[in-house]
Amino acid sequence: IADRREGIGVCGWILISLSFLLVLITFPISIWACIKVIREYERAVVFRLGRILSKKAKGPGLVLILPCTDTFIKVDLRTVTCNIPPQEILTKDAITTQVDGVVYYRIHSAVSAVANVTDVHLATFLLAQTTLRNVLGTQSLAQLLAGREEVAHSIQAVLNSATEQWGIKVARVEIKDVRIPVAMQRAMAAEAEAAREARAKIVAAEGERNASKALKQASVVLSESLAGLQLRYLQTLTTLAAENNSTIVFPLPINMLESFRQKNTGG
Repeated sequence: IADRREGIGVCGWILISLSFLLVLITFPISIWACIKVIREYERAVVFRLGRILSKKAKGPGLVLILPCTDTFIKVDLRTVTCNIPPQEILTKDAITTQVDGVVYYRIHSAVSAVANVTDVHLATFLLAQTTLRNVLGTQSLAQLLAGREEVAHSIQAVLNSATEQWGIKVARVEIKDVRIPVAMQRAMAAEAEAAREARAKIVAAEGERNASKALKQASVVLSESLAGLQLRYLQTLTTLAAENNSTIVFPLPINMLESFRQKNTGG
């Protein structure tokens, strides 16, 4: 916004001169009405005869305001939290969800925030709601649940490009909660349970295959040593006796069975 002090005309300069004269006549009483204190986190946009006095806002510190000709608007430069209420959104894969979020922004140009928009905070709030619905409408439910950070960055980029002329800088956008219908929650839970059961069956089959390979190798080793097979047999009997003490086990030597087998073969 250009500085237009030179375009106020003769009447404007007469009014400004009368204002200065009034301040001098009523000094020092007028000093209390003319001096304004601007805090560190504030800036003052001064209007003189309806025109913005300077391209840059005044403050912080003391600001001189002439009576009758000057008015000013204070602008807070601190970060503002904008809470977006839950929005009904239809995702790309035709699933209805409710999404809410929060936007953190601040005013970096007080002159633009005052001169270019009526209510900068209301405008930013409504734009954040619309942008949230538009961006999330292009995402599927899986993308929305898995990529919240990417979605938030996309919303922030759109807001920054739209609010630059308002003197707004969006610092951060966060998606707070994603609510989906109860029927969809049950369907997703059933799908996840089926996937877990399928993985469990695959793991069990892998275990059975590995166990069969190990048993095959053990049988080859035991077939080469008759004493080792008998020791394994005795170890199995010991395990059974330890698990159930009421069981009565009569061990039978394996070589006795071998001798009977040889006799039957010879006969």
